[in-house]
Amino acid sequence: MSRSNQLGQLNEDLALTFLRDKGLTLLQRNYRSRLGEIDLIMQDSEHIVFVEVRFRSSNKFGGALFSVDQRKQAKLIKCAQQYIAHSSSQQSFRFDVIAISPTSGQHEIQWITNAFDEF
Repeated sequence: MSRSNQLGQLNEDLALTFLRDKGLTLLQRNYRSRLGEIDLIMQDSEHIVFVEVRFRSSNKFGGALFSVDQRKQAKLIKCAQQYIAHSSSQQSFRFDVIAISPTSGQHEIQWITNAFDEF
C-alpha cells in the first residue's frame, strides 16, 4: 500500500470514528462503481449519508474543504445515484463532507452536512 493510500485510510478511519461518535452507522466503506468511489456510506436516523473524506496537509490552495469542486460533486452524485438504484432503500439521502486538516500536531475535523445537493 502506498504512503498516500495509507494516509487516505488513516483519515477515513478518523472520519468514521468521528461520525460513529455522532451516532451514525456505517453501511459501506469505499463503495466503487465504474462512475467513481464514495468513501463512506453512513446511516443516520433519517438519511443515507454519502460522505466524502478530504485531507490536506496545508491550506495553501484552499484546504480540504475547497477541494470538493463541482467536478468532484458531479462524480459523487452519479456514483450515489447508482448505489441508490441498486439498493432497496426508499430513504432520503444527503451528501456530507469531512474535511481534515493538521492543526498544532492534531487533526482538525470539519463536518459539513448537506454540503451540496443533487443538480
